[in-house]
Amino acid sequence: MPEQIHARVEACYQQAEAFFKQPFPRPQISFKLRGQKAGVAHLTENKLRFNLQLYRDNHEDFLRQTVPHEVAHMIAHQLFGPRIQPHGEEWQLIMRGVYELPPHRCHSYEVERRKVNRFIYRCACTDGEFPFSAQRHALVAKGRRYYCRRCKVTLTFSGEQRQE
Repeated sequence: MPEQIHARVEACYQQAEAFFKQPFPRPQISFKLRGQKAGVAHLTENKLRFNLQLYRDNHEDFLRQTVPHEVAHMIAHQLFGPRIQPHGEEWQLIMRGVYELPPHRCHSYEVERRKVNRFIYRCACTDGEFPFSAQRHALVAKGRRYYCRRCKVTLTFSGEQRQE
C-alpha cells in the first residue's frame, strides 16, 4: 500500500521537474498521521506525512488529489520561499498548472470520530450543563476555575460523565 503513495509522490515530483525544468529534493515520507488530516507537508523538514487509514478508505481520490496537494506545498515552498500562504496563489498555480487539478483546500473523506469523555459541570443559576473535556477537567483539578457567564458563580463538577 505505501508503495503506491511513494510511486505517486515520485511521479508528482517528476511532473514538477519537467514543468519547472529544475530538480527538487525528495522528501522523507511517513505514514504516522491519524485523525482528520489526510496529509501534512512539513516544509522546513522536507517531510510528508500521510494518513494510511484515510488512504485505505479513499485510495483512488487520495492518490489523485491528496498526494499532489501535499507535494504542491513542498514545491511551492522550494520555489517561492517560506513567506507564502499555505493555499495561496503559488500553491494554486502548481495545483492547476502542473497537476491540472482543482486546488481544493480540504478533503471530503468520511472520518470516524473517536469517542471522548465529557465531565459534566453545573451552575447554581440554571439547569444547564457544561460538558468539559478531560483536559479542562484536569485543569480544574489543578485549581483553575471556570465561571457561569450569567451569574458569575464557579462551575462545579456534578460527578457525572458521558461519552460523546
